[in-house]
Amino acid sequence: MIVPETLIRTAERADDAALAELDRAAWSTLHAVLPAPVPPYEPFFDDRHLPGDYLLATREGAIVGYIRVVPPTSLAATAHVRQIQGLVVAEAARGHGVARALLRAAMEKARADGAVRMTLRVLGHNAPARALYTSEGFAVEGVLPGELFLAGEYVDDVLMGRSLTFR
Repeated sequence: MIVPETLIRTAERADDAALAELDRAAWSTLHAVLPAPVPPYEPFFDDRHLPGDYLLATREGAIVGYIRVVPPTSLAATAHVRQIQGLVVAEAARGHGVARALLRAAMEKARADGAVRMTLRVLGHNAPARALYTSEGFAVEGVLPGELFLAGEYVDDVLMGRSLTFR
């Protein structure tokens, strides 16, 4: 089977509908902390979620994934840090390196922007995501046991991070 090439680009305002659809289709209790979306649907982009915060993965012109990377706070003291606040891959594209390509592109962009550290939060039961992050040099830096109550269960909030000064 030939897998199409994955291209990474910055999101544009015109990607709103496609990203909203991808987000709805990929919703899962494995990674979502908000309830499943229901109509009427909100736009994907808003005042806090800007196109420039997102890198998109495309294959043959179709959006198959995205990663959102932003400063963790507006404080000058954290200006050197970027935080992943969302990584989604279309079900049909999973297992073909899309998430890894997005993660690597996000780290390169963060380095280019002067960041020296990247952090993220992942649900304790999301073993595939945790394995990906670990394989890319992220380490668990803290666990908030039972921090979230999702689908009738208490779920750990796992804090991970890594330096961007080495590859």
